[in-house]
Amino acid sequence: MPVRNRLYRTGLSAAAVAMLSSVSAWAQDGIDKLPTIGQPVDGAMGFQPAATELARDIHFLDGMMLYIMTAIVIFVTLLLAYVAIRYNRKSNPTPARFTHNTLIEVTWTAVPVLILFFIGAFSLPILFKQQEIPTADITIKATGNQWFWSYDYVDHDFGFQSFRLERDQLAEYGYEDSDYLLATDTAVVLPVNKTIVVEVTGADVIHAWTVPAFGVKQDAVPGRLAHLWFKADKIGVYHGQCSVLCGKDHAYMPITVKIVSQEDYDAWLDRAIKEYAGTPRTRTIASAN
Repeated sequence: MPVRNRLYRTGLSAAAVAMLSSVSAWAQDGIDKLPTIGQPVDGAMGFQPAATELARDIHFLDGMMLYIMTAIVIFVTLLLAYVAIRYNRKSNPTPARFTHNTLIEVTWTAVPVLILFFIGAFSLPILFKQQEIPTADITIKATGNQWFWSYDYVDHDFGFQSFRLERDQLAEYGYEDSDYLLATDTAVVLPVNKTIVVEVTGADVIHAWTVPAFGVKQDAVPGRLAHLWFKADKIGVYHGQCSVLCGKDHAYMPITVKIVSQEDYDAWLDRAIKEYAGTPRTRTIASAN
């Protein structure tokens, strides 16, 4: 639900709604010309472009598994075809009477075990990399609500809510028509090449914070605080969505993350701290000689 619709329902005046809506608009200042990288495309196949090491690992693992499964399917299909042709009633009118073959039984047990060990040798390190949370450069908290996300920049004690934009609002916030149902009025803004830790929870029912281009997905469970991390290495706009069925507007609960340069992030952060009465960031001042 757009912010102005939600505010109207609280009984605020039109002037107050306009003023508070403009609070969201300022967050786009200076960072509204970014390329959109992480976004679903009609008719496309495969993953969105990877913007983190985690996503690239997932893409690699998926490709490797596809080759392995394809090889297994082809082998089994050929084996079935061979057996059907070689041992049908016409070709083999007198079937063999044996019931065991030690070599075959050892082979069909040992080979799948070796395949599973091979897969595990690649998949487990990737899983551990995802689940072992590193030291954060920036920590934010994402809270799922029916049906929007709220964010807290815990290092600076401020936060905001992020609502889906209607089609006629997209241009005002610097988005294209293709961003409809994906763009939000206030985006999460983060710097490139920094380790970001996201604390994820839910305010009402179970949601899930998911950004495909980052390779991250974490359930937001009320009463629990889960963690995910990523380190984006491409400046741009990335879209995600809640990916756990959470009610009637589940499909209209988008996530927008803007990855910007450190300079743009510092400028945005100073504006956000001032606007939301947060704790100012610490600045390093060189001493004069």
